[in-house]
Amino acid sequence: MSPISILNVSSSRFILTGFPGLEVHYLWISIPFSSIYAMVFLGNCMVLHVIRTEPSLHQPMFYFLAMLALTDLCMGLSTMYTVLGVLWGIIREISLDSCIAQSYFIHGLSFMESSVLLAMAFDRYIAICNPLRYSSILTNDKIMKIGVTILCRSSLLIPPVIIRLKFLNYCHPHILSHSFCLHQDLIRMACSDIRFNSIYGLALVISNLLLDAVLILISYIMILHAVLAIASREERIKSLQTCVSHICAVSVFYIPIIGLTMVHRFGKHLSPLVHVLMGNIYILFPPLMNPIIYSIKTQQIRRRVQRLFYLKRM
Repeated sequence: MSPISILNVSSSRFILTGFPGLEVHYLWISIPFSSIYAMVFLGNCMVLHVIRTEPSLHQPMFYFLAMLALTDLCMGLSTMYTVLGVLWGIIREISLDSCIAQSYFIHGLSFMESSVLLAMAFDRYIAICNPLRYSSILTNDKIMKIGVTILCRSSLLIPPVIIRLKFLNYCHPHILSHSFCLHQDLIRMACSDIRFNSIYGLALVISNLLLDAVLILISYIMILHAVLAIASREERIKSLQTCVSHICAVSVFYIPIIGLTMVHRFGKHLSPLVHVLMGNIYILFPPLMNPIIYSIKTQQIRRRVQRLFYLKRM
């Protein structure tokens, strides 16, 4: 491809899709979306603040929770400008470079959240199946190494497939399916050879999201096997209760991904509104729900949050 051709492709702009057919109601629709983004930021910042300021929460489980909250916070930041920009009438288009950058952060943060959930499953497995060695296995040094591994895994594997988007020829209508950019959306508009993106993208999904899901499932099978071996019914219930928050977090992450994948793969006959709705659920549901889940289900977090609000009312 010649330099001039590359320049022309690089200057392409793409139309962001809000809620088709509901354009006159965008101002009203922006109210709940603005509220959701505010809750995402406040909720995750509150979790991070509580973990940072409460010495009793300086434990492996809560370090991983802090990683999850930070990931959710970044996910909200990566999409807020375009989602709210479309609803507020500030923007309608996005440049190719900005679109590629946004898709990198969205997919990278999704892989990061999956990796953090896997690390949290490992934490629960050690805590229940090998409690006497818990503190010696999950030392601060090892947690730091796990965090660095998660960061490298999520950020260094994606660039080959994302960078290639820059050099594709986009000859189909430049209309995105959502008010943010996804890799599968961009390759759908390309008329260049996309075999590398398709194969490499599938390999990334299998080696990250699918592998993590399988390993999380295996860890819970082993946890369940260990719990059922406990003689006391009360102890069995107590052990399982420590996993409830994590199971909920895994559910709110993987169910929207499965739903969005099904809609993209088999829902071509569905209304564009369904695609937009599923896309927004995929982006916003986990960051919104995770702080709520852990604030309600985790006793240490709940008590600290209650104390925080009580002090503010004083």
